Amino acid sequence: TWRPGHRRYSSVTAIWPPSRARWAPTQWWIPWPTLMGAEAARRCGLSLIAQARAALGGDLGRVVRVVRLGGFVNSTADFTDQPKVANGASELLAQVFGDAGKHARSAVGVPCLPLGVAVEVDAIVAVRSA
Repeated sequence: TWRPGHRRYSSVTAIWPPSRARWAPTQWWIPWPTLMGAEAARRCGLSLIAQARAALGGDLGRVVRVVRLGGFVNSTADFTDQPKVANGASELLAQVFGDAGKHARSAVGVPCLPLGVAVEVDAIVAVRSA
């Protein structure tokens, strides 16, 4: 069972839950349409929000800001739209958290992800102490 990592920095806690989307069936292996990848990343974002909510005892109001998002896209060497795929998670976090959801981000292509997932997204989220 995954448990979120916690680090204390004065009165702020950072949570960085990884999230994976095994959304695309095997026959849609890369290259697959960028919009499907963005949807997979969006679903990762929903999972990140759910994991943060659980780690915060249900109180997403404690989120100070999403600091950083990392997007890993299972792709071939000729696929170059990883940033467009990662936008699925980035845009969701901005919609949910407003200005606090604006973040730094990296989006990279990798030849393989654990369990054959299409997209993996991790986040560092600054939160107020309880």
